Amino acid sequence: MTKNGGATGASTGVYHGGDLAQARSAHPQAPEPWIDLSTGIDPVAWPVPDLAPEVWTRLPEPAALAALEATAAEAFGVDDPACVAAVPGTQAAIQMLPRLTAGRSVGILGITYQEHAHVWRTAGAEPTVVDRLDDLAGFDVGLLVNPNNPDGRFVAPEALAGLALDMARDGRRLVVDEAFVDILPEGASLAPRLPLAGTIVLRSFGKTWGLAGLRLGFVLSDAATAATVRRTIGPWAISGPAIAIGRAALADRAWLDAARLRTAASAARLDALLAAAGFEILGGTPLFRLAGKADATRVADRLAAGGIHVRRFPHDAGLLRFGLPADEGEWARLMQALCDQ
Repeated sequence: MTKNGGATGASTGVYHGGDLAQARSAHPQAPEPWIDLSTGIDPVAWPVPDLAPEVWTRLPEPAALAALEATAAEAFGVDDPACVAAVPGTQAAIQMLPRLTAGRSVGILGITYQEHAHVWRTAGAEPTVVDRLDDLAGFDVGLLVNPNNPDGRFVAPEALAGLALDMARDGRRLVVDEAFVDILPEGASLAPRLPLAGTIVLRSFGKTWGLAGLRLGFVLSDAATAATVRRTIGPWAISGPAIAIGRAALADRAWLDAARLRTAASAARLDALLAAAGFEILGGTPLFRLAGKADATRVADRLAAGGIHVRRFPHDAGLLRFGLPADEGEWARLMQALCDQ
């Protein structure tokens, strides 16, 4: 199962969403433009302003990167900017985790973004999926996505802080992937409790701010771990445009507050639409909804024939995940397609 998926990633063999080329190939007669509901990315992106020419023509200055990390620290509630390291997307941080956290046994809470297990397995570790939060304490590294993708399972930061401290006493580490936490109300993140012994928190940028192509994310931990991340990725890993856009967007709290209200309303609207079409709503976040239906595969095929791409799950043909339509035109097309199925 994946964060944003439906198509097989060529480099990893795991499933991801957003691959419209595959959908178009399978349904060449589908109307254009396609509506891509297969990802958990906000379809209403933060409005990117005109950028100064030098962000394109000059190598990024270290001071600009430090300013981005300081802005991120303030936005995420981390007291010390030294505990925040910018990375070119959270997937880059996931790839780095086996080098940051020594240990061969890795416990992963529930069915979740499958790149986590894939990366650890490739590194020679032994990932094991567990059902209970407390089970993570028995592994060298415990890992969870919070809120989880695709079902939206959420663990309160108080519980995570207690688990992290328990694991740290035995030299174990906790990794919390908060890719979708920014769209939740304040108080959902573990970040304000950092630095917390043995804990790494991953934060995405592209999903909530709708700019996934920018490739920007953050590793939050103790200052020593953040410094290791910076040394590992080397100089100029974060582009000048990403630094400029990230600084401005993360400081725009009014936009984020409005996005939270907008996506919560859209998620409730989507739930009602799916329920009327005979789906059982199984969970999700304000950016996507997980729904079940006995004939989900047939519905997905009918939607694809109408140029609407949704997230399927190879392990369970009765599940579909729906992202949010971008505008009233997309809402109308989705409603009509669900009525016709």
